[in-house]
Parts: sequence; structure tokens; C-alpha cells
Amino acid sequence: MENWTLKPLEYQQVKEIAKQFASSILGKELIEDLTPAADKEEVQYRLQETVEGFDLIRLKGDFSLGGLRDIRAILRRARVGGLLYENELLDVASTIHAGRKCKSLLRKIDEETASLSILRGLTNQIASLEQLEKKIESCIDEQGFVANQASPVLAKIRHEMERIKHQITDTLQNMIRNPRYQKMMQEPIITTRYDRYVVPIKQEYRGSFQGIIHDQSSSGATLFVEPEAVVQLNNKLKESELKEKKEIERILQELTGEVAQEVEALEQNVMALSKFDLILAKARFGKKLKAVVPDLSDDHILELKQARHPLIDPEQIVPIDVQMGTEYQAIIITGPNTGGKTVTLKTIGLLALMAQSGLPIPAAEGSKVPVYSGVFADIGDEQSIEQSLSTFSGHLTNIIRILKKLDSRSLVLFDELGAGTDPTEGAALAMAILKHVIEQDCSIVATTHYSELKLFAHNHPKAINASVEFDVQTLRPTYRLLIGVPGRSNAFAISKRLGLPESIIHLAKSELSQDESRLEEMITALTVEKRTSEVERSKVESLRAEAEKLVSELRLKLEQWEEEKSRLKEQARREAQAIVSKAEHEAEDVMKQLRQWAKQRPQELKEHQLFEAKKRLKEAVPDTELPQKVVSVSDNENVLELGDEVFVPRFNQKGTIVEKIGDNEYQVQIGMLKMKLSRNQLEKRASKTVATPTKTMTSVKRKSIDIKSELDLRGKMVEEAILDIDKYLDASILAGLKHVSLIHGKGTGALRAGVHNFLRKHRNVKSYRMGSHGEGGSGVTIVELK
Repeated sequence: MENWTLKPLEYQQVKEIAKQFASSILGKELIEDLTPAADKEEVQYRLQETVEGFDLIRLKGDFSLGGLRDIRAILRRARVGGLLYENELLDVASTIHAGRKCKSLLRKIDEETASLSILRGLTNQIASLEQLEKKIESCIDEQGFVANQASPVLAKIRHEMERIKHQITDTLQNMIRNPRYQKMMQEPIITTRYDRYVVPIKQEYRGSFQGIIHDQSSSGATLFVEPEAVVQLNNKLKESELKEKKEIERILQELTGEVAQEVEALEQNVMALSKFDLILAKARFGKKLKAVVPDLSDDHILELKQARHPLIDPEQIVPIDVQMGTEYQAIIITGPNTGGKTVTLKTIGLLALMAQSGLPIPAAEGSKVPVYSGVFADIGDEQSIEQSLSTFSGHLTNIIRILKKLDSRSLVLFDELGAGTDPTEGAALAMAILKHVIEQDCSIVATTHYSELKLFAHNHPKAINASVEFDVQTLRPTYRLLIGVPGRSNAFAISKRLGLPESIIHLAKSELSQDESRLEEMITALTVEKRTSEVERSKVESLRAEAEKLVSELRLKLEQWEEEKSRLKEQARREAQAIVSKAEHEAEDVMKQLRQWAKQRPQELKEHQLFEAKKRLKEAVPDTELPQKVVSVSDNENVLELGDEVFVPRFNQKGTIVEKIGDNEYQVQIGMLKMKLSRNQLEKRASKTVATPTKTMTSVKRKSIDIKSELDLRGKMVEEAILDIDKYLDASILAGLKHVSLIHGKGTGALRAGVHNFLRKHRNVKSYRMGSHGEGGSGVTIVELK
């Protein structure tokens, strides 16, 4: 989009704000180069970048790329063999480090938690180059000086320089302390001039003190003399410094060569990190503005919820709701000056530009925008009656340029359409322009003062009136956008409020035409109806929210009650099972003692007495089944039918009639088994038509029908998972499942090992194996049930 379409909507000012959230110059440059895209796939990609930026900040907090440096010029110089200096090499190392931080950060985020495919793709383009970073940092310290450990030769040279410096300072200190020279000294200090050690001598002792004069004070009273005793030492020091400089240049040249070998990888790192910085800057910008990433619509529908202008203080701006593209494609906003019409116009256009640039928009969740081929705006700040022909000509020139470029996917914004000329001719021209643009299937938002355009919007099937609300009592605009209600000039109401005599107001009203009077009356009625409907809607929404809250609370309490009931039942079952187990063990012990006693005293105890004792012990064992409703059956109901519930005394088990084989033989389902039994072996408990299933039976049946063939255990501890598996396997057996899948994920393998140890000992598990490639691999265990 061309700059003349962006400037009136203050798009550049928004980018300036977004640039403040970039960590590097490179990120700021990308924001500066940002322009709205007209291709839907490109816009979708840009918005997805921003979504991933939001997700990254949500998961890991704000992440700074402050270590990223603009090393593009440095890399170009290294490519052609130029020498890189210490600070430039540190910038290279810092950029490498920033890239490794990004890679490390993304590795810490599980792909199941957040895919972040775009950010991961960028980090995959970043070369680690850890060795080069370490080499630079080992040779150059944080202050930008080549360190002694950069090379053994450099360390030796600097050791020699320190030794010479000590010799020089020792010699000069002895000279300063010597009484012979003390009177010649201006001050007892050692200083340097032109990188050579000197002492300050009084002018009058110039001929008495042997040495080389390097400088004198501004007054001429002090001479800075290099004593003859240290001339040779200073010369040696100078030679060592030259050697040091030469060795440093060699080290820098070596490091430059290593950088030159990785120029292409470093350039790719810079590009990826710059894009990474741009994405984070967009997310920080959105977080600051409390903005959201809008959805893209395929059918040119614009739906902005609680939209705000990003350049206006959020404490002062009143959010607006705008919908366009479903029933109408043109919104005509009318109303008084300073009411907020132009702000509304700019908000719609600017948010469309921001969305197509990949920037989050200051609006509520659920906002939806189409991808416009162009956003064209004719916006002026003319709010005075002193408009001239030249102003009208300027607007018309701009409108002509817009009409030449628009198409069916354009958004066109007209501010004060037709203003600046004769009202009658201006209104007629404005209607003609609107009709032409609507015929091109464009989306249009226009502001105007003309009453004729209110009637145009009311009558045209693709247009709708809108206004910005004005409070007559306070004589101030509320800035609330009212769709479907045309604006009023409010001139009579304001005049009456300010104290203009009623007689003058009545006289003015009489001057209005009948059509104009009816229009004002219509506007007044619509405004009242709009306010009433909004109040009623607000009450309904409040009641609905309260009802939803109550339903949610009741549902939660019901779920908690069901969980507590299940827990108590399970606890009771386990306790009863423990009592049964204990009683059975005691019975076995008694039988063993009885048998032993019988062997010792066979004449005193018979075998049938042993069975009677065992029967009495069995009768002492408590029943662990939950009590069920007993349905009485009359004595004359001896005929058994399919589905009847029976009791089999022989096995002390309950069963169900599933098939009648003969006159007195039936096939009975007992648990997982089917048995053929005669009538005299069965006791009828309840008929199929008479029996009333208990709540427990119904819930078990439903559970068996609804049981799934897989159980997801990911994210659970081993102990918690084993409890879930135990319950699940029991339910699967009741449902008749033969194979089930336990999903435990790959992870560290601890959960998988715990599951396998439990399955190995389970009474109902026939076998188990790892899932194949199509079944989930090592993240799934397939269990075969008995």
C-alpha cells in the first residue's frame, strides 16, 4: 500500500510505538520496513508469528535479545579480508550467544505444550558456532582488551613489560628519595609524557639535572625530564610495546580469519534473530496495549469488538463495536462536530492496517477482520465553516485518486464527504460517490453532516446509519458508536439547554420543511428505542450470566458429590474385602486344625462334621456386595423366561436366563460364564418385566457400554496411574473388551516401567507388548485381557 493511503491513518505513529519494544537495531529496522500485506496467506503467517510470540512470553516470561548486535558491516569487512578490532569481535560473540540462548529456550518448551512451529523453524536456522564464541571470549575480555591467555607470546611480552616498568619506577623512586635531587623536584612524583616515564624538575635546575626534556608546564616553571638513568629502560619498554602491538594484530587477524570462515552462517543467524526480535516486539506491543490477534474472515466480514484507537489514552477512549459485511457494506456516520466520528473512522482503518501487518489490535477476543487489497482514506481536519473552494478541490482530487485504485476487496474511508461546497450540490455529489463505490462491492465507512445521506443510508439495502452519542444534559459527546441510529444535530436541544428563548426555537422549527421535521422525529424515536433495547439486553445478559454461574456451581457440586460417593463406596468395598479375606484365612486355619484333630482322634470326629463346620464358617463371612433392592416374586411364578434373574445354590452365585434349551433346562449367564442347568437347580429371584434395576446397576451398565479402548496416563505419577489402570481393566473386562491401549508417552520411561511392572502381576492380564509404528510406538502399551 502506498504511503498516501497510510499517512492519514497515522500508521507510522503506531510503528514508532512498536519499535520501542524491539531489543535490537535490527528488530527496529524490520518494524520500520513493515507494511500491510494484501495476500491472505501472508497475513495469516504474520498473525501466527504474533500468536507464537504471545505463547512464548506466556510460557517463559519476557525474553530479551539484548545480545543481538548489528554485525552486517563487520561481516562484510571480514569477507573481504579486513581486520576486525576487539569490540567488533565481541559483538560477533555476543550475537552468537544470543542465537544459542534462543535455541536453548525453545528446546526447554515441550512441543506438546506449544508447537511454536515458526519460532522453532527460526531457531533451526541458527548455527550454534559455540567454538568461535569461546575462542573470541577467551582472547578478548569484557572491557575489549586482548587477554594475556590469547597467546603464550603475548603473555611473555607483557610479563617482560611489567618487569621493565618495575625497574623504571624503582629507579625513579630512588632518585626522588635521594636528598641530592629532592630540592630539584617540583613535586616528588613519577608521571609520563608521550608514553615515557618522567619526573617534574624546577626550571632553574635545567642545567644541573641530566636527562631529556619532553614537556614543560604552561607557566614554564616546571620541566618534565626523562632522567638518563631510565632512558635505556624506556627504550626497551617501547620496543616491548611494539612487540605487544604486533602480537595483538596477529591474534586479531587470526580471529578475523575464523569469523570470515563462518560469514554465511553468521549472516543467516543475524536474519533469523532479527525476525525473532520482531516477533517478540509485536507480542510485547500487544501485551502493553492489551491487544489480541484477530481472526481472518473469508467473506469480507469486519467485526470489531470493544475496539480502541491505539494512539489514544485507554483511560479516555470509549471502545466501539463495529460489524460490516453481513447485511450491509456501508456505514454512514452522522452527528455533531467533536463527537468522535473521525476517531471512529481512523480506528476502523488503522486496526485493519495493523492486522494486515501482523500486529495485534486493541480490541476484545473474537474480533474478525478481512484481508483488504487496499485501505483508502480521505480524512481531513476541517471542522470550520471557513472552508474554501481550494479545500474542496483538494478533497475531490484525493477522492478521484481513490476511485481509480479501488476494487471489490477495498476498504474506503471518507471523512466529511461532500464538505467544502454548496450543501445541496455537496450532498448530491456525496450520494453519487457512495452509490458508485457500493456498486464496486467495496466496504465503506463515511462521516457526514448532510441529512440527505441519512435518508440515503436508511433506504439503500447495502448501507446503514450510525452515529456517535451526544449527551444533551451535559452538552458533551459520550463517544459511544450507535449502529442503526442516525445522528442528530442537537442544535435545538443544545440551544434550549443553554437558555435560548422558546419562541425563537419554535420559530426555527417552523422554518424546517415537513420532511426534515419527520426525519428529526424518526431519529429521536430510534434513539429512545435503541437505548431501551440496550438496557433490556443488558438485564437479560446479566440474568443469563447469573443463571450460567448457578448451573456451573450446581454441576460442580454434583460432580463433587458423585466423586465423594464413589470414593466412599470404593473405601467400603476395600474394607469389606479385607474383612472377607481375613475371615477366609481364619476359616482355612480352623479347617486345618480340625483335619489335624480328626487324624489324631478319628473316632471322635466324622467327615460330615467337618463339612458342617466349614459351612458354618462360610455363613460367618460378611457379604461384600452392595445391597440391592429385593423384588418379591409370588410362589405361582415358577416359569422362567429370558432375562429373568435367578440364584444358583450349587455355586452360591446369581445369574441371568439367556436361553431356554428344553422344558426343564436353561442356559444361564453367570459372570463371564454360560452354564446349562436344570430347573430344580435354579431359584427365581426376579422377572425381567418386574425387576427394577438399581442406580448402581444402571451406572455400571452405562459405564460398560461407554468404556473406551484406550486410557491416557500422560502427566500422571506412577502410583496415580496404577490406580486408574486397575479400575480401567476391571471395567474393560465387564465391557467384554479383549485388547486395550495404555497411553503413557515416551518421556523418561519411568511411567512406562511402572505400568509394565503392574501389568506383569495383574490377575486379568494375559499379555502385553509395546505399540507398533502405527499404534503409537514406545509411547503406548497394548494389553491383551483374559
